[in-house]
Amino acid sequence: MKISYRWLQQYIAITESPEQIGQTLTSTGLEVESVEPFETIKGGLKGLVIGEVLTCAKHPNADKLSLTTVDVGGDKPLNIVCGAPNVGAGQKVVVALVGTTVSPTKGEPFTIKSAKIRGEQSEGMICAEDEIGMGESHAGIMVLKTSVANGTPASEFFKVESDYVFEIGLTPNRADAASHIGVARDIKAAKKRDLKIPSVENFTVSNTKLTIPVEVESPEMCPRFSGVSIAKVIIKESPEWLKNRLKAIGLEPINNIVDITNYVCHELGQPLHAYDVSEIAGKKIVVKTLPSGTKFKTLDGKERTLTENDLMVCDGEENGMCMGGIFGGVNSGITEKTKDVFLEGAYWTPSGIRKSSMHHGLKTDASFRFERGTDPNMTAIGVKRAAMLMVELAGGEIASELVDIYPKKIENQSIEVKFKNVDRLIGKKISRDEIFSILESLEIKVSNKTENGFTALVPPYRVDVVQEADVVEEILRIYGFNNVELSDKASTDFIASFPEKDMTKFKKSVGSMLAANGFYEILTNSLTNIAYKNKIKTDGDAVEILNKLSEEQGILRQSMLFTGLEVCAHNINRKQKDLKLFEFGKIYGKKSDKYFEEERLAIYLTGDSETENWQNKSRAVNFYDIAQAVTLVLELSAVGKTKQEQFADDVFEYGVKILASNKVIGQVGKVKNNLVKEAGIKREVFFADISTDLLFKLANPKFVVQDVPKFPEVRRDLSLVLNSQVKFAEIEALARNTEQRLIKEIIAFDVYEGEKIEKGKKAYALGFTLQDENKTLTDEEIDKTMTKLMSAFEGKMGAVIRK
Repeated sequence: MKISYRWLQQYIAITESPEQIGQTLTSTGLEVESVEPFETIKGGLKGLVIGEVLTCAKHPNADKLSLTTVDVGGDKPLNIVCGAPNVGAGQKVVVALVGTTVSPTKGEPFTIKSAKIRGEQSEGMICAEDEIGMGESHAGIMVLKTSVANGTPASEFFKVESDYVFEIGLTPNRADAASHIGVARDIKAAKKRDLKIPSVENFTVSNTKLTIPVEVESPEMCPRFSGVSIAKVIIKESPEWLKNRLKAIGLEPINNIVDITNYVCHELGQPLHAYDVSEIAGKKIVVKTLPSGTKFKTLDGKERTLTENDLMVCDGEENGMCMGGIFGGVNSGITEKTKDVFLEGAYWTPSGIRKSSMHHGLKTDASFRFERGTDPNMTAIGVKRAAMLMVELAGGEIASELVDIYPKKIENQSIEVKFKNVDRLIGKKISRDEIFSILESLEIKVSNKTENGFTALVPPYRVDVVQEADVVEEILRIYGFNNVELSDKASTDFIASFPEKDMTKFKKSVGSMLAANGFYEILTNSLTNIAYKNKIKTDGDAVEILNKLSEEQGILRQSMLFTGLEVCAHNINRKQKDLKLFEFGKIYGKKSDKYFEEERLAIYLTGDSETENWQNKSRAVNFYDIAQAVTLVLELSAVGKTKQEQFADDVFEYGVKILASNKVIGQVGKVKNNLVKEAGIKREVFFADISTDLLFKLANPKFVVQDVPKFPEVRRDLSLVLNSQVKFAEIEALARNTEQRLIKEIIAFDVYEGEKIEKGKKAYALGFTLQDENKTLTDEEIDKTMTKLMSAFEGKMGAVIRK
């Protein structure tokens, strides 16, 4: 959003520089992204002066050039070669002096130099209007009718206005600042200065000859509608001051009536719409929805199909004239023939505007404000302000009473605020008087003051202030974030408490993910066979049941393995051979006469990876299948960096330990054949045993959103022959240490050990994905990276690169 520095000065006294005001606005929450100079004429006519042509003669070496001498107020006249056909002695002209940078209407700026043109010295340029950004014509030089002194700066003669424009990154919640008055309101609060809002006290009705009745059929979508008629207007070009204000913020002037509506919109934040009264059939206005499917042509010439949700401003014959709060119709707008105007200013419900704007793909200055929430108390003021300007600038007269349909007034919102929460959230105790002063400077009234707190009465236009924390934020942003000293100890506070981490919810999310990947949850008895305690080494002694019913339920289990194997055997004996199972359960033990229990997650895989079918051959599950399941659990839990260590023990024939923060959070691998056979199972069983307690404590799941990379990624493949003892994890670690910035992914898409390579060696086929987030990689950069990787593999791992 663009805000003019000079325009702001109409409403509040500003002595600071634009840069200083920009810093003030940013500190109050209106982030100023840039401050750009603006001039009403491109280049500001800097270095151009008014001169007088003293003599003019034909160029001896060119038929279409003239030799002139021009008085520019210096010690002596300048010799200037001119190619314009209309140049002549006695003319007052615009001269660009040597060294001046000229900004033409079209094309890039260029600098005037002293040069010889066809053998004659030229010390400047007599300018045409298109050469200095003042028009389109290049038929000849500008000839002025004036008696000003030679040497007068052209910027002074043409009254060039300079300004600075703030580009504000307006957040969606700050609709109140979508105008110059809104921005000035923040400066008023921050600088403790008076705000001068344009007065409408002199609004006077000349007659009521052009009264147009208004009916609002949908007050829930249009809570307030204001309007007035202005007769006998003269459509013409706006005065320079008005055009300059609009140009500064990037709007193109159209005519005085339309420019006034745009001016008031950006002044007060109240969008307005002007209708040509001669196009209002039945001389009546009805605000209503039209049947779904009705066609309506908007000002951009496009025909749109209305829905039952589109609120329209219609004439007396129910013809649509305007999509309320969004866009006008092609037939009711202001033209050169317009004599009488009906001016509308309304408050439209934000949700209705959003729906219609999104549905039709229309984003206008009006919809931008209405869909965020405008001030319902500004509609009548905006209409009066614009009507008075139309009387002043278009010669009109106010020809009706103000129409103001406002059946249910929107009241200020009451919010109870406690001082202890103000102090706690800000992190500093601010004097009560200063709190009240800040709020009142923001037009938030304070009532019911007590020792413990007060009631804040928030005006309707502050749609972002709806709870106690919002009021505290208003106090803090004006008081100044930089005025709150940092404590020695980092801390934070809040009104609403964060939900505590819930183990039950965590297990449910992990279980849901495993179930979505084809696993079935099982539930087994914690009491298990006393014979199991001697089959594997466990942490601590078994907890025996004193009054056990049988030997098969004589102890509390020390491992999740055996009860899971029992379930596998039970299913396999009933022809359910392909099993993907998981269980959340507890294991128990005793150390030094102290009992303990731990939450565990067990995952079991046996049989084929999928049922045999015509598309795919059946394949027995392997270590990588269960490793993938464990990886999914770790990714869902977001435990951070993990480390893997190979191992084998009395449970696992082979496998890996998973470590995080130097703690073993789980083990995964192939169960030893003797344990599987004792359970009555003839196929391989893969088992993962994970500490749910540790996983839960380390879990830090976050929903991360990031932009899709703008620059392409590149894939390069590399084939290495290494000692068979070298693991892929070692290769990956070396690669990432060698090139930390560009490598996004490393995969091993083939591994070979066999007769074709030396015994004790292993061949890896690796794929490297490279990407620079800031630019497109060149072939040279890619080759350099791959060369660096190959050198590292050869030097540190003794690899042979297969080329």
